[in-house]
Amino acid sequence: MNRRHFLMKGGTALAGLFLANMPLSLYAAHHEPAEGAHKLPELPYAYDALEPHIDTLTMTIHHGKHHQGYVNKLNAALKGHDELMKMSVEDLLRHIDKVPMDIRQAVINSGGGHANHSFFWKIMRPTGGMPHGEVADALKARFGSLQAADDLFDHTMLTLFGSGWTWLVVDENKALQIYATPNQDSPLMKGHAPVLGLDVWEHAYYLKHQNRRLDYSVAWGKVINWEQVNTNYVEAMAR
Repeated sequence: MNRRHFLMKGGTALAGLFLANMPLSLYAAHHEPAEGAHKLPELPYAYDALEPHIDTLTMTIHHGKHHQGYVNKLNAALKGHDELMKMSVEDLLRHIDKVPMDIRQAVINSGGGHANHSFFWKIMRPTGGMPHGEVADALKARFGSLQAADDLFDHTMLTLFGSGWTWLVVDENKALQIYATPNQDSPLMKGHAPVLGLDVWEHAYYLKHQNRRLDYSVAWGKVINWEQVNTNYVEAMAR
């Protein structure tokens, strides 16, 4: 196969066209931060640094609006729960059964959104690369080849109904798995360690790619930070 997607590569809606042509200045301001322990992380690159693969307008809205919104709602849900507010978002999700039922779904939705996006920003960079190191060896051993892993990842992404994420994780048995989660559900709630994750919410790609998820995956594959992905794998295996 000549196809090179997330592992192997170095119908237009009227509303999407309208938004794509709006001035960037209308979107540049972040949501105002809400009071609380959780904060919006800074990106490790500029909003336009992933061009032409991930466009500036999408990055601006995705980070400054969507991610900030998750942070604000998480802080609001935890207000009055001082012990929970002291926990990292990762620990909240790992121990979600200890979160009171009246705020649990809010923590899953907004805490998951915060954790998933914080992870997502770190696994991208302006110059991509190819899988290498221990994670590449593990992918070949687990799935037979990098191409087979790539095909499974794409199939999982394309068959996810609605919004969610597609993940490469290390599970509780120290084995690699590829699966999807709905909405902002996190692999951390399963006791799994994310190694690589793709945001498949429409806000992540619709302005540039409309409904073409596969085109988005191909573009995203060109900005994957494989050094960080390899680090994620090594750290997960050492836990």
